[in-house]
Amino acid sequence: MALFLEDPFLALAPATFFLCLFFLSKSRVVLGAAVTWLAYSFYEYAMKYRVLCSGECDIRIDLLMIYPALAVISLSAIAIFIRRLCASRRTIN
Repeated sequence: MALFLEDPFLALAPATFFLCLFFLSKSRVVLGAAVTWLAYSFYEYAMKYRVLCSGECDIRIDLLMIYPALAVISLSAIAIFIRRLCASRRTIN
């Protein structure tokens, strides 16, 4: 996850991934994951360019809450997508 600190644009990859999953599943949780990753990308850009911090941003306590939240919503979105995919395959057969 420290990769996103140096290159915040890389957080757009999971946002795009979840956006693609949203178009396939139409799940609000999956859309929420895409929006959360997009917001995180903007947040990291603001931190990197010192918009949201005044220079002493070396110790990032905020990441102790952000990373677990991103993990929970990402795993939830993937689980819901898989469950909907399996359910839709059952109805087709």
